[in-house]
Amino acid sequence: SILPISWMYIQMMGSRGLERATELAILNANYMKDRLKNEFEILFTAQNGRVAHEFIIDLRPFKASCGIDAVDIAKRLCDYSMHAPTMSWPVAGTLMVEPTESESKYELDRFCDAMLAIREEIREVEQGKADKENNVLKNAPHTLAEVLADKWDHPYSRDKAAYPVPGLKERKFWPSIKRIDDVYGDKNLVLRLAKTDQAKAAN
Repeated sequence: SILPISWMYIQMMGSRGLERATELAILNANYMKDRLKNEFEILFTAQNGRVAHEFIIDLRPFKASCGIDAVDIAKRLCDYSMHAPTMSWPVAGTLMVEPTESESKYELDRFCDAMLAIREEIREVEQGKADKENNVLKNAPHTLAEVLADKWDHPYSRDKAAYPVPGLKERKFWPSIKRIDDVYGDKNLVLRLAKTDQAKAAN
């Protein structure tokens, strides 16, 4: 059960620890929101412009302006060695960012730097500097095998595809596969169950 984990966390943190964790989570969310607010629309802010421990980035305007959607941005984050935040919940076409109290400022800035760089990539598509279909966002993520292959059919460089920010040349987590058809997978679930005798043998 998950309940003992929650109980142990509460017991170990204590009342002051829980209060401090809450403060840091809210501080982290607002710091990131302030870094991104000039380039992305942030939904559901309070009257003072603040958010709680999470904030929602609206990506729908980019779908309207140049055909780049939330999936494209989520997949491009893989090229920045990041797993995308919660996508399209509770609002379709958005990312919900929930930085926890344990995230370092380095990690917060790394995500913000990635999102700001992606915004520039979107702007290139909006301004016609990048092809609307054959661009770093629509083709993301870029695997190591693809980048090292002899054949390269994209109008942008391998360097732009794989190392969009300088630090990635020193430390990068490579996506192992290209993009899959998420919608098809959701609508065509395939379950593979081991036969009874195989399951017994495994136990």
